[in-house]
Amino acid sequence: MNKKDYWVGLLSGLLISVFIVCCVLCGKMLFASADKYEQSSTQTLGRTEGINRRDFDSDDFDNDVIQKINLLKAAIEHYYVEDLDEDVLADGLYSGLMKSLGDPYAEYYTPEQWIALQNSTEGIYYGIGAYMKKDTVTGYPMITGIIRNTSAEEAGISINDYVYKVDGTDVFDMNLSDVTGMIKGPEGTTVELTIIRPSTGEELSITLERRKVETPTVEYKMLEGNIGYISIAEFDAVTVDQFAEALATVKGNDMEGLILDLRGNPGGNLSAVVEIARMLLPKGLVVYTEDKYGERKEYDCDGSRCIDVPMIVLINGGSASASEILAGAIKDYGIGTLLGTTTYGKGIVQRLIALDDGSAIKLTVSHYYTPLGNDIHKVGIVPDVELEFDAEAYKEDETDNQLNRAIEMLQEKIR
Repeated sequence: MNKKDYWVGLLSGLLISVFIVCCVLCGKMLFASADKYEQSSTQTLGRTEGINRRDFDSDDFDNDVIQKINLLKAAIEHYYVEDLDEDVLADGLYSGLMKSLGDPYAEYYTPEQWIALQNSTEGIYYGIGAYMKKDTVTGYPMITGIIRNTSAEEAGISINDYVYKVDGTDVFDMNLSDVTGMIKGPEGTTVELTIIRPSTGEELSITLERRKVETPTVEYKMLEGNIGYISIAEFDAVTVDQFAEALATVKGNDMEGLILDLRGNPGGNLSAVVEIARMLLPKGLVVYTEDKYGERKEYDCDGSRCIDVPMIVLINGGSASASEILAGAIKDYGIGTLLGTTTYGKGIVQRLIALDDGSAIKLTVSHYYTPLGNDIHKVGIVPDVELEFDAEAYKEDETDNQLNRAIEMLQEKIR
C-alpha cells in the first residue's frame, strides 16, 4: 500500500463519525423520490434517474460539519508531506460517507466506475468476446472461453491461448481487470493482441475489431425423456430475451418437464426477473416491496403464459436476491419443486442514484416479500427437497447428483 492510498483510507475513517449526521439528513432527501430507482440486488435493477444539487438546500448540512471538513483539509495541505491529489481525496470522503452507514451494499461510484457498472449490469459491452483468467504459473491472462459470433471467434483465438501483449504493452502480472479494460473500448475501434499458443509454440499478432457483445447468461438443452434444462447465471437486461429463446426452444422440442437451474445465481436486474417470472407464473403477485415509510410497490403477472409441465428448480446457498424472488414465487404458487439447499437470504432492495457530476451512489431502500408475504432476508428459502451437492463426485467425473435427482423426480412425475 502506498502512502496516498493509506492516507485516503485513514481520512475516510476519521470522517465516518463526522458524517453520520450529514448521512442521515442526506438519506431522507434521497428517499423522497423512492419509486424511481427500484432494484433488488447489488447490481443495477430497474430504471435509474438522477438528482442534482438543486434538490438540496444549503441549510440541510450542519455548518459545523462543513467547517470541520475545511479545517481538516487546511491541516492536510499545510502539514502532509506527500503531494496531494484532490480528486482522490474527495473520492475518499464520498466513499467514507457511504461506509459510515454500516451497510455492506451502500457504495459510492466515481463517474468511471458508474459507467462500468451500467455496462456490466446490462450484460452488454464492447470488446472481442473472449473470457480470460490470470494464469498463476505464467503471470499472463489465459483464454478460457469464446463467445459465439464475436471477433475472437472469427479471428481464430482458441481456448488456452495466452495474451502476451495488448497494443504492444506486455501484460505480465497485470491485474486481470486492467487487461480487460485495455481490450475493451469504443465500438468499431481495433485492438492488437499478441497471442502465445502453447499447442504449437507460435506467437501470433492478431488485430480485432471491438464490437457489441451480449454476455450469455442463459444455457439450455434437452435431456433424455423430453426434459428441458435451463440454467440462468444472473439476471441482466439481456437475460429476458435469452430466457425467452431458451424456453421457446425446449417447448418446441416437445418438453414434458422442465429443470430450472438457479444455483450460484447472485441476482441482478429486478425488471428482468419479473419479466421471466411472467413467462412461468399464474395470475397474481410476483413480488412486492415496502420502504421505510411503509409504501408498498407490487409487481404482478397476468398468468397468460403459466408453465403447464412439471418443474424442478435447483437452488443453493449461492442463489440470492433476484433468483430468490423467482424461486420464492414458484414455491408460493406450488407450480414447481425446489431441490437443493437453502438459498442465501438477501431480501433487501438497493437503489442506484445518479448524481449530476456523473458519479452515483447505491443505498438499501426497502425489503421485498414473496407473494405470500414471506420476508426471506437473512433466512433464505428452504427447498422442498433438501439435497447437498456432492462435490467429490463432480470433481471425479462431473457427476451432478442434484441434477440427476431432479431428472429422476421429473421422470416419475411424467410417468
